Amino acid sequence: MVYRQTLWDEFRNRNLSRRQFLKACCVLSGILGLSPAAVPELTAFAEKQPLPSIIWLHGHECTGCSEAFLRSEKPLAVDVLLTAVSLEYDALLSAASGRSLEYHRKKIEQDLPGEYLVVAEGAVPLAEEGCACVIGGIPYVQLLKTVVKDAAAVIAIGTCASWGGIQAARPNPTQSVPIHQVVTDKPIIKIPGCPPIPEILAGVITHYALFGQLPTVDRQGRPTRFFGNTIHDTCCRKPFFEAGQFVETYDDAGAKAGWCLFKMGCRGPEAFNSCAGMRWWQGLSYPVQAGSPCFGCAMEGVWDSDPFTKPVADLEG
Repeated sequence: MVYRQTLWDEFRNRNLSRRQFLKACCVLSGILGLSPAAVPELTAFAEKQPLPSIIWLHGHECTGCSEAFLRSEKPLAVDVLLTAVSLEYDALLSAASGRSLEYHRKKIEQDLPGEYLVVAEGAVPLAEEGCACVIGGIPYVQLLKTVVKDAAAVIAIGTCASWGGIQAARPNPTQSVPIHQVVTDKPIIKIPGCPPIPEILAGVITHYALFGQLPTVDRQGRPTRFFGNTIHDTCCRKPFFEAGQFVETYDDAGAKAGWCLFKMGCRGPEAFNSCAGMRWWQGLSYPVQAGSPCFGCAMEGVWDSDPFTKPVADLEG
């Protein structure tokens, strides 16, 4: 099996022209937030950089992050999985299962040490020797440590993998923890959200596939390209906030007019994410636009920060 093909190799294998390849590189530069001047460099990487192999693990989670990723529009999830990367192991998406799938995972670990990427979804339960989440007879905490040992880097997808999520909320009977408390010797990039915006994961994977390295991250390990601003910064209701026009109840005139939801508990001013800019479902909408305050699903400790309807600050004065 050929593991190490480039994006240009994939285009040639599909009998696609050089012109189509260059157009694809231009589109990718826009998706990744690069300037037009970076297109030649990106094209050079796409010609020479081998596509990464990915082992996708599912821990203590609901699989909502994977379901959201499959609905990525720009780039399409199918294009990322079938062209930009080589998805070698995923209990949800792999055609194989059982012993044959586990055998293939071990083969990737042996054949490509230090070259494959691990996408980890879900928290890691530690109570009772990790018996709350067992895969193929092996506790997830042990499986994670084994797979990550020879990985190049780890992408923690979703709030559960990034911060522990609802599994780690009080009283946390399974003693669930985020990925970075178990994996301490590998580069980790966090893409929190419940679920995360699918285009963010697709963009991070595509960036790694083209440049062979993870994108720039902030001090919490999140990609700055997507978590550099709060939701409030680009919110469609921000003008009403600045004008002091707030929704007081969900059935008042302000709610019908689309006023700011800050007094209803919206955490947009302190929640860093791209919801207001990228939006959901192919850019159709996002919770605040639809009339629901943001409760900060990508924030650390959000599930223990109830009540969600309480304003995050006092606006008096």
